[in-house]
Amino acid sequence: MTTTTELTLFADYHQIHVCDADSDGDLGDAWTDQASIDQLAVTRDALGIGTTVNVNVSVTVTVLPQEPIDDSAEFDHVVEASLRVSAGRLMILGCTDYGPDAATFEVPPGWNRVRSSRSNLARAAQADLDSDESPETTEKIRIQVWPAPELPAKITKRWA
Repeated sequence: MTTTTELTLFADYHQIHVCDADSDGDLGDAWTDQASIDQLAVTRDALGIGTTVNVNVSVTVTVLPQEPIDDSAEFDHVVEASLRVSAGRLMILGCTDYGPDAATFEVPPGWNRVRSSRSNLARAAQADLDSDESPETTEKIRIQVWPAPELPAKITKRWA
């Protein structure tokens, strides 16, 4: 079964987090120089998704039963990585949000694949601190999650 949820998250420090709800979510050492370039920090049970702006972003979360089609041509920046979810509860939040208040999603326990597809980046970057004032300038992030074996992180499309 597919479920979709819309969120607005504060992308403090230019990032949002996707993690196992039982994880401590520590991505400090994962934000290497390469991770910053890729806009993707990866640990076993947490992912940091980089953002262009340091304000609210629009996030659509879709939990899927299988890998979705590749529609990366419709987006500016697309990355994906594997994430271990111990008890089947995935949490998505801004990096300074309070974990117990974060949005949680039921996913199969074990390895899941997370694809982050970001759009409207040029308009959001141009509007900068005012980007979340209007839907026309808000950075949009679509997060898709499905059960899959562990695989290396992948940069499908890079925005410069």
